[in-house]
Amino acid sequence: MSSLLRLPALPGPWEAGCALVRTWPAGLALHTGVSAYRVVVSLVGAAVTAVPLGLWLGQAAAADRLAGPAIYLAYPVPKSVFLPVVMAVLGLGDAARLFLVWLVIFFQVLVETRDASRGISGQFLDSLRSLGASRLDLYRHVVWPASLPAVFTSLRVALGTAIAVLFLAETWASDSGIGYFIMLAWTRLGWEEVFAGVMAMGLLGLALYFLLDLLERLFCPWRFAR
Repeated sequence: MSSLLRLPALPGPWEAGCALVRTWPAGLALHTGVSAYRVVVSLVGAAVTAVPLGLWLGQAAAADRLAGPAIYLAYPVPKSVFLPVVMAVLGLGDAARLFLVWLVIFFQVLVETRDASRGISGQFLDSLRSLGASRLDLYRHVVWPASLPAVFTSLRVALGTAIAVLFLAETWASDSGIGYFIMLAWTRLGWEEVFAGVMAMGLLGLALYFLLDLLERLFCPWRFAR
């Protein structure tokens, strides 16, 4: 595409790759590290809050009927529109950006986890109850392991969303992160540096996807057993 159009805004892969190598030690590595920190903290926060709630709602029919309308009402709303409000309340630091990313991906993880928990066959739960298992035992030995693959799937989906939302958050009143690096390069018409930032964002996503795959193999070994 770049060779056909020959536009300054579309540098070739070689030029963008050279810009990535050139800018990486000059500051892009630091910006990538900051963005990685923000994405990981947001994902962990979503997992810690949304997964237990989703597991419980999937097994508590009465609570799910009450919470369902609120979830379906809030889920489709684009949370990124609240960025100015979030920054007005939480300030211009990391707290606002982390909260916004968490708010977006929370519902993705919650809905997927709840559906996985709700889809568990009652026969498995009844079998364990017949052995005298407590409610905690049911969650520990049936609900949690049965829902865990879906949790990792939701985290992989949420990862892409988190990086996209973080780019937006890092372009507002920010002085760090890949989003800031890209917008700064754009204001200087440094198109090669812009695409270097895009490549860095892709590499960040790739590395975190591999990390999630590794964690899934560690915690869900039965899915990969032959």
